[in-house]
Amino acid sequence: MRVRRRPSQASQRKNPTPPRRPCSKQQETRTRTKTKTKTKTKTRRQRRKCVIYMLLSISAKAEESGDSDSEKEEKSKKKKGKGKKKKVSLSSLVASTFHLEPPSPEIEFDNLEEFVMQPAPQGVTVKCRVTRDQRGMDKSLYPLYYLHLDNEKKTFLLAGRKRKKSTTSNYLISVDATDLSRGGENFVGKLRSNLMGTKFTVFDNALNPDRALPDMSNARQELAAIIYETNVLGMKGPRRMTVIIPGMNKDNDRVPLRPRNECDGLLIRHQNRRMENLIELHNKTPVWNEETASHVLNFNGRVTQASIKNFQIVHNKDLDYIVMQFGRIADDIFTLDYNYPMCAVQAFAIALSSFDGKIACE
Repeated sequence: MRVRRRPSQASQRKNPTPPRRPCSKQQETRTRTKTKTKTKTKTRRQRRKCVIYMLLSISAKAEESGDSDSEKEEKSKKKKGKGKKKKVSLSSLVASTFHLEPPSPEIEFDNLEEFVMQPAPQGVTVKCRVTRDQRGMDKSLYPLYYLHLDNEKKTFLLAGRKRKKSTTSNYLISVDATDLSRGGENFVGKLRSNLMGTKFTVFDNALNPDRALPDMSNARQELAAIIYETNVLGMKGPRRMTVIIPGMNKDNDRVPLRPRNECDGLLIRHQNRRMENLIELHNKTPVWNEETASHVLNFNGRVTQASIKNFQIVHNKDLDYIVMQFGRIADDIFTLDYNYPMCAVQAFAIALSSFDGKIACE
């Protein structure tokens, strides 16, 4: 008989036995799951270490750069909120993408009619919103327009509507949203156009010169004139407009202009270049952007949608001083901002003139 000898310990060390293979498929799957869980735990630990390292590096950089307290608070909030899903509102998303400015500062007044006729305070931009209501059969042809302050209270300022059965475009402006009649007590002004719809005149609520006193003390004033340049060739591009308003005196009050007839009004004075005590303004020329293939103006985040109605009114001597700007932010919502020497009635009337159809200007 042959006797098998057991291998010595030295030989076992030199030639170790290979690892035993699992006898069944169940044992094989168990070993695979164990290896997967081990690799997952390792990757999780590595990720945690990387996140901790990144947070430490961010905090160290913030301390070195000397960030402000507000920035540090925002960073700490972001660190605390990691891993939690936050609901982002549409307004905050639009504000972050378009860098929207905060609403206008609180503007208080005792008499609404006096406020809408007074020029804006110097150094203060009055920020407003214009909403268009064209719901219903009648309002689709004659929509209502409302002007509110762009603040938390959304203070109502003016309302306007196109008059029916009129040969030319004629808009009534009122300080009461429910009273838009010509003979009402809340009537403060009107906007009237020519037959072509290219020239507009803004009046206050005083009497017609034919029914006024001989000294014209109670006659109506002309507050502004708007001229749209006709597009005879039909070339595509932004509108060109000119705005004429009365000048200001030494006390920063509007110089009253009460013409006895149309030959002495703002439009004829501008046509004959009789520009004494008058201010001539123009819309700022947009810049062509090749990337968007469109004309662009910098509204500082106050306008978010492209429209032919978007414009800025400036003086030729100072193109950086925006006297008025108007632009679309939704289908029926527009922003309107105005500065000295313009008042709310003038700015609102200019905005209404942009809504009126102009076949000769398109």
